[in-house]
Amino acid sequence: MNLQGIVAVSGKPGLWRALAQNKTGYILESLDAQKTKMIANLSTAKLAALNEITLFGLEEDIKLVDVFERMNNVSDIPDAKADGKKLRDFFREVAPDHDEEKVYASDMKKVISWYLLLKDLPLFSEPDPGAAPAEEPVAVVTEEPVVAVAEEPAKPVEAAEKAAAKPKAKKPAAKKA
Repeated sequence: MNLQGIVAVSGKPGLWRALAQNKTGYILESLDAQKTKMIANLSTAKLAALNEITLFGLEEDIKLVDVFERMNNVSDIPDAKADGKKLRDFFREVAPDHDEEKVYASDMKKVISWYLLLKDLPLFSEPDPGAAPAEEPVAVVTEEPVVAVAEEPAKPVEAAEKAAAKPKAKKPAAKKA
């Protein structure tokens, strides 16, 4: 899931894609059908990148990306406007180790509405470019390895010694008038 450049803006509903950056902030485009554009001034607006958001967990924080992937495997996702009990039961399924005292119903509603907005977009099924690529199997070589010997670099002390060895010319004494 590629959530690079997708942000939530404080005080603004929905999600936004960062298009460009200018001196004062970012130029954003909404991910809804209207494709509204706005300039988010960094001195007044708070931006939160979705790929960096975490939920409070009992032992460790839970990445939002991981919650989205678990939600993708669940068939019955409640409406974002459902009551708190339904949302809490759903979150116990997709994020079983979330801290129930710190994750409020409003947070769960926001996560579900973000998921419903993102799930149909092509970026949701793209691989994350920041994730480490899967490791490829390493071929085992049975021959003896060739050891290369590197030349030692010139020592910087030698240049200083050569400069010190040169006799310095004496300056003529200044004449008094």
